[in-house]
Amino acid sequence: MSSTISRRSFLKGAVAGAAGLAAAQTLGAPALKGAAAAEAAPQPQFASAQQASSTLLNPQSCAIFRYDDAPVMKETKLFTPWQFGGLTIGNRLVKSAAGSAYLPTETPENIINEYTNWAKGGVKLIWIEDFLNTLPDFPAAYKIYGRDNSYLKELVDAIHAQGSYCGYQLSLMGASFSGFQSKGAGDFECAHADDMTYEELINLEKNFIDAAKWLKEQGVDAVEINAAGNNIGQAFLSRNRNARTDEYGPQSFENRTRFLSDIIRGIKEVNGQDFPVQILINAIEENDENIGQNTQLTTVEENMQIAKMLEDHGVDALHLRCGPFGKHVAEFAQDLYFTGYGIAGTTGFGTQFDFSRHFQGKLNYENSGAGILLNVVREIKSAVSIPCGCVGFVDPARAPKYFVDAMENGDADFFLLTRPLIADPDYVNKLMENRFDEIRPCNRCMHCHFDYDEEGNFYEHCRVNATHMRAYHPDVMPEGRAVPPAETVKKVLVIGAGPAGMEAATVAAQRGHKVTLVEKNGYLGGLLLFANAIKGPHENLANLNTYLQKQLQLNGVEVVTGQTADAEYVKAAAPDAVILAVGGLRPQLEFASTAGTRVMTMDELGQGVDGSEIVVLGSNAQAVDAVQYLQAQGKHVTIVTEDSADNLGKGQSSWVRTFTNPMIYARGTRVWQHAKLLSVNDGSVTFSGETGVDMTVKADTVIDARDMLPNTALADALDGIQTVAVGDCNKPFNIAEAIAAGNIAARNI
Repeated sequence: MSSTISRRSFLKGAVAGAAGLAAAQTLGAPALKGAAAAEAAPQPQFASAQQASSTLLNPQSCAIFRYDDAPVMKETKLFTPWQFGGLTIGNRLVKSAAGSAYLPTETPENIINEYTNWAKGGVKLIWIEDFLNTLPDFPAAYKIYGRDNSYLKELVDAIHAQGSYCGYQLSLMGASFSGFQSKGAGDFECAHADDMTYEELINLEKNFIDAAKWLKEQGVDAVEINAAGNNIGQAFLSRNRNARTDEYGPQSFENRTRFLSDIIRGIKEVNGQDFPVQILINAIEENDENIGQNTQLTTVEENMQIAKMLEDHGVDALHLRCGPFGKHVAEFAQDLYFTGYGIAGTTGFGTQFDFSRHFQGKLNYENSGAGILLNVVREIKSAVSIPCGCVGFVDPARAPKYFVDAMENGDADFFLLTRPLIADPDYVNKLMENRFDEIRPCNRCMHCHFDYDEEGNFYEHCRVNATHMRAYHPDVMPEGRAVPPAETVKKVLVIGAGPAGMEAATVAAQRGHKVTLVEKNGYLGGLLLFANAIKGPHENLANLNTYLQKQLQLNGVEVVTGQTADAEYVKAAAPDAVILAVGGLRPQLEFASTAGTRVMTMDELGQGVDGSEIVVLGSNAQAVDAVQYLQAQGKHVTIVTEDSADNLGKGQSSWVRTFTNPMIYARGTRVWQHAKLLSVNDGSVTFSGETGVDMTVKADTVIDARDMLPNTALADALDGIQTVAVGDCNKPFNIAEAIAAGNIAARNI
């Protein structure tokens, strides 16, 4: 018997954010009434990873991930003004300089629209990253990946029109600048302060000052000097990258800050004393590449003195972030240290930080990276009187009371964020109104930053916001971000309530269509439930499920559960159009369990896994998630895959793979690539591969996690009805592509 869920009762049982890092979770479902409640299919259950907390490095609590105890957000300090030089900023949630304008295919229209939406969404101070790349003769040769900068003023004016301020970050990663080439420096390699002659150094300072003057002429309200990470300003602050013997050397704090103080003073002279200047620095440094070897890396105590010097020289605010030595991305996305179940503290080099010792033992590491730098920011803030801001996994919608308390307690004066704003440009306004379940949640999946598609092409996007980097693309979403109204209202049937189906149903309803969503199970979410349970709460997938369900309710989608929609059912419903989102098919394995080796599918993983020697067939994202889940239980895992080992974790972002894959290997897992299973024996398996000989390894359990297959048979049976297949049933891959496919298909119905 099927059940139609009323709009009013639809979300009563929807799951909120997970409270702990345990892999086993019972995810809530929409409330069902009457017989349907008894007949609804049970939700998947997953066995807990058994590992004593005393043996777990960097144990996690994640108890802060809840919003049932959230205060009235608009009455908190987050939504009070603060002073930045001559500017009064309306709230304390600031768009950091990152995350847009990276793709050469982006148009000015797309970029202006994106920034304008952030301003409309409630952000009162927006920093633009240095996409006006200025090599080698800055500022005379402003260009945006070969394009001119003629629309910068238009962009600034658009931000101002929404009542927001616009700042611009000036940065230099150390490649080449003003005619000098740092020694061996590539795009992200560290320039050293002593790479420059004195004349080049003085010219470089003038470049920054001239740039700030030019930017003010374009209407820009403030500048930020990026003196963190691999940028040239940090080279002067660091004893690790500064071997100069002149007055810009490391012999004193005055010398170390001289390069920045010269620039600050120069900017104030040409732009006026009230023109705000912010400096971005590493608040604390650590050597991740050669873990623990940090004798020349900058301490919090040094940075307190540096901060005092910068304040004395006229800087108006400090932007503080982590300073790992080897992985630039973790400077602003420290949550990558927590990606992958059971490996909190992964460095990306196959080792793990002990956060009780590394980074001077000062990081807040117990909550999957949320607010990880707050203790450090509080220390540096105590040394100065200017505002200090914090970046990283700063997402007040994920843990509202935690971040509100930090702000109220004076741990930071403002928070900088980008990824939550990419996921939902209306983030700030919704947060202010306590509309937590209506905020499209950032999953910290890192698809948005220097990611690649299946073919290895540069492909930045957002897992949960299909319009990011797709809007205005002539071949994908020429109409832009806004969902266009339908020219003709249609009766649309969406089959399957995974992420692709829920997104498609919502977008179709937003266009004005009459939409019914049919799901064979008694719950919504599809493989989101599996992913959340296996991954734990880090990627915020339970909240994504809640958000997608809430959108169905808000947009008037009729939801029917416990109903299999076969061709007969569809024809009886007589829709004008069908969006098929039934998920992919699991491949058929020709081998059965033996007395000593159990063979199971991925869908059976929640039943528990027998024995300690586990063979996982496949190497995609689901397979890798299962491997980490099993490793956290102390299992010994071997991967046998027909794919290349280079594709380990395919479907995950390149950054997630960068941090998780080395730990999989470090824990002893071997990947047998280009291999085919030949037999399941009594306590072992045998496979062929590139070794040229058949290999046999121990196996108490075999888990079939091979790539899913398309599942379009129903579409083929609906001749005469407009039908489009989306998500895994059309092209199995990942959550991001499923949501995007559902969104795009609905826009074209």
